[in-house]
Amino acid sequence: MEYILLLLGLFLLIKGADIFVDGASSVAAKFKVPSLIIGLTVVSFGTSAPEAAISISASLSGSNSISLGNVIGSNFFNLLMVIGITALLIPLTADSDVVRRDMPTVILATGGLAIIILDGVIMWYEALILLAALGFYLFAVIKKALRSPAEDAERKQYSWFLSIVMVAGGLAAVVLGGDMVVDNAKIIAADFGMSEMLIGLTVVALGTSLPELVTSLVAAKKGESGIAIGNAVGSCLFNILFILGLTGIIKPISVESELIADTCLLALISATVCIFMAKGKKVGRLEGIECILLYAAYTVFIILR
Repeated sequence: MEYILLLLGLFLLIKGADIFVDGASSVAAKFKVPSLIIGLTVVSFGTSAPEAAISISASLSGSNSISLGNVIGSNFFNLLMVIGITALLIPLTADSDVVRRDMPTVILATGGLAIIILDGVIMWYEALILLAALGFYLFAVIKKALRSPAEDAERKQYSWFLSIVMVAGGLAAVVLGGDMVVDNAKIIAADFGMSEMLIGLTVVALGTSLPELVTSLVAAKKGESGIAIGNAVGSCLFNILFILGLTGIIKPISVESELIADTCLLALISATVCIFMAKGKKVGRLEGIECILLYAAYTVFIILR
């Protein structure tokens, strides 16, 4: 029964995030917000909503290992599997802003997180620093985006009532799905003798990162490499700065020593992916295969340790 409820929870997370993004995009379109801002904020936040729901729910229930493990595991998946699988199927062109601004910000955010958790806990004031960093980043992104002329391309819009219902309903589904995934993942972990940290780094992280994977694949298929890469990169930033920031303010997050090592490794992986993107401003099939192999090696490592 736990497996059925876990799958149901993941379905609610993914579908809820999808509905939320559509509703929020419709509201943004009515206010004539540039599509670049929507991609870097609404889409990234929407696809990161499952991680947010699970991490906050896990933290409140005392499962800190799932909370932080989900964020770290999701970022590994976003950088290596979302970008890797997408590039393997459809080579991606990296926008100069992603190479010069967004990926370096991911590296700094990950490195900063590694420093913060060295003492084994994320306190409320450290979480506040993460949220403040996100605020500065969004300010810079929006300020530059507003200087660019708004696109004339039509975006799908719904009525005001339906848009609001979609936003509220999507978030409700994400929250409910998050509770179901955390509760049942803990039961399954106990049945198999697996630690909550391992469940968070693998099963939960993979499940909550599916919206990013699907979104990037669809975007790349439509020739929108910027959205495909930006979604994965933006989600990594939201995971660290928003999710851990908000979760840490609600309740201090205790950190296991293994996750400190994983965070340092994630910073190294972030730098590696940035080099891939900077090399010829593209991520080709070869780089995609290398990313996938790196994720496979990491998965084997965390299972065997």
